[in-house]
Amino acid sequence: MVTSDALDPTSADATDAATAPRPVAVVVGPPGAGKTTVAAALADRLGVPFHDVDLAIEQQQGRSISDIFVDDGEPVFRELERDEVARALAEQRGVLALGGGAVMTPETQQALKGHVVVFLDVTIADASRRIGFDRSRPLLSVNPRASWTAMMNTRRPTYQQVATHRVDTAGRTPDEVVDAVLTALGLTATPDAPDAPNAPA
Repeated sequence: MVTSDALDPTSADATDAATAPRPVAVVVGPPGAGKTTVAAALADRLGVPFHDVDLAIEQQQGRSISDIFVDDGEPVFRELERDEVARALAEQRGVLALGGGAVMTPETQQALKGHVVVFLDVTIADASRRIGFDRSRPLLSVNPRASWTAMMNTRRPTYQQVATHRVDTAGRTPDEVVDAVLTALGLTATPDAPDAPNAPA
């Protein structure tokens, strides 16, 4: 539906919007889905940059995500995360990996509209095998399996809502998941790009 806020296609603002950097894909999903591994491998296969939101926040703050949670609390981290996601969506080309809870922020849900968003789906069995539910993950530090299941039940509708594509990672290596993502997006890897790693996602 066209509204009064629609840009005139001949305007400078419309031209700027059309030529602004846009990510090739934004990868979302719960802990253990393999977002960072798959997004990095996908970027390698496409020959484009890779940007990890959690890593960017850690570098900006000079401390780990766990330390931010402990020292400042989750609300402060979510503000940092929201701002970094917005910045990355506006400025980064290539493939972005978002933290598992980033999509739960309304501003981020709105910002993701119009982007190619890949939801990496995963079962608790595969998530447990991949990350071992180590206690470095703040929201999984107490009763990790029950916490992960409750978290996934809460977040799944939002993952599905923001995603333009869903890729099942169950029983797949990162290389196989990247192949599935490329197929879903209708993209082809660059001929000289390195193969994706075969380590667990």
